[in-house]
Amino acid sequence: MALAMLFLATGSEWVLLFLAYGFLARVATGPTLSPIGILVTRLVLPIFGNPSKMVAGPPKRFAQSIGLGFSLAALITFYFGDSLVATRYLIGALGFFASLESLIGFCAGCYVFAWLIKFGLIPEGICEQCVIHESNPKEA
Repeated sequence: MALAMLFLATGSEWVLLFLAYGFLARVATGPTLSPIGILVTRLVLPIFGNPSKMVAGPPKRFAQSIGLGFSLAALITFYFGDSLVATRYLIGALGFFASLESLIGFCAGCYVFAWLIKFGLIPEGICEQCVIHESNPKEA
């Protein structure tokens, strides 16, 4: 969220490249090669702990893949577009969804992942704990 806001404020190529690299690193290796992932796992979590619920890896990886797609599209529009408008919209959307997760704990990518499992587009075996179960009103 902070990097998206920083890019929107500055239009800096370096911020955009750092943002895209962070998503690429998290998709490829989890937090091990991501500067932000390293910062969080080695500094923030030991100091503050993890007050939120743990989320399974596959939906987070899916969400990070979406972030990677948005950041790569932003890079393409930055380098090959006529203006920064499209790039700013892409990073603005990315920042909006990052804000949802950081401020209220809602991961839109994780939510979509669960529905893709429900619709059979992703096999349940990939993430058994991610399946959305219909509640039966008779059981309530």
